[in-house]
Amino acid sequence: MAQQTKYNMVKEKITEWITSGQVKPGDKIYSENELVKMFGVSRHTIRQAIGDLVHEGWLYREQGAGTFCSNKLWNEKPQIQHQSSNGKNIGVITTYISDYIFPSIIKGIESYLTAEGYSLTFACTDNDVEKEKHCLQTMLSRNIDGLIVEPTKSSNYNPNIHYYLELEQNHIPYLMINQFYPQLMPPHIVVNDEHGGFAATEHLIKLGHEKIVGLFKTDDLQGVNRMQGFIRAFREHGITFFPEMVITFTTEEKDSRLLERLEKFFNADSIPSAIVCYNDQLALQILNMLRELGLSIPDDVSIVGYDDSFLAEASDVKLTSVTHPKMQMGIDAAKWIVDAVEKKDNIPPSIVYEPELVIRSSTTTLKK
Repeated sequence: MAQQTKYNMVKEKITEWITSGQVKPGDKIYSENELVKMFGVSRHTIRQAIGDLVHEGWLYREQGAGTFCSNKLWNEKPQIQHQSSNGKNIGVITTYISDYIFPSIIKGIESYLTAEGYSLTFACTDNDVEKEKHCLQTMLSRNIDGLIVEPTKSSNYNPNIHYYLELEQNHIPYLMINQFYPQLMPPHIVVNDEHGGFAATEHLIKLGHEKIVGLFKTDDLQGVNRMQGFIRAFREHGITFFPEMVITFTTEEKDSRLLERLEKFFNADSIPSAIVCYNDQLALQILNMLRELGLSIPDDVSIVGYDDSFLAEASDVKLTSVTHPKMQMGIDAAKWIVDAVEKKDNIPPSIVYEPELVIRSSTTTLKK
């Protein structure tokens, strides 16, 4: 627990710098080397703490430039306007804005739309359906010409469906990315997450692993579909599957509670030899937890992440991870919405990306 205490101490201190105004939005924070010396902790602990603060929206990274303080309140202000030459405005709603894979998706959308002379109105739901309602109301009040939206809690029934039907009634095209609401069956650009979950699990099975635990977020369809692929891999390879091999969680569940549930497996007599994770961020947290338990990655436990994000290479153990086309998804979504706005009678088809597995040093053959 000492390492976990140091990790929390680093997070809390940096958060305190931001909330107190000691570090202001846009300010560059100390380098990894400076933070290691300042706090007297390992580089891995610093990377974990910074990774979490990026995920939570307190910080953001610029490749080659460093890590900077974000304006976290910006997430709560639904729109940012850009000037346009043609007067057309596209709405963009995502679950999150300033963390994980979303900056790359948004950058792809923004680069294409602004080049085409469109203005953008951004909004963020924090994966909360009530916030989604307010975002949709804002978009409708601004008379947008088209909408790109990432669904909120996509595996649950969505109470805001009537806003999307209003868009249809007003002949405003909309596109869903990453997932879509099954009730609407709208045009969408998604990753084949079932195949991604299958590929991650099959990779471990081919390395000789059979006792594999899967962790999946189940209030979003991405997690449900990844879990389906996980289960299919066991069936197709004729390996006995036990229900306790799946640990599910939701947006509201605290990371510490999830890690406690997983830790119970490693306090039992027969520990898992591999773990499939919902995403890279969770994989890094688990890697840290296993090290605290005195386990080595990948010699004792192999880990596979998902999204092939910058976090996959943030630790000294590089994560094997399933690809997500991030920037390309943003560009394709922007192209789709421009075509739909300008050629209203010819709605473009949906796109499904086939993900691939990038093999790094977090997985290895099972030691007999």
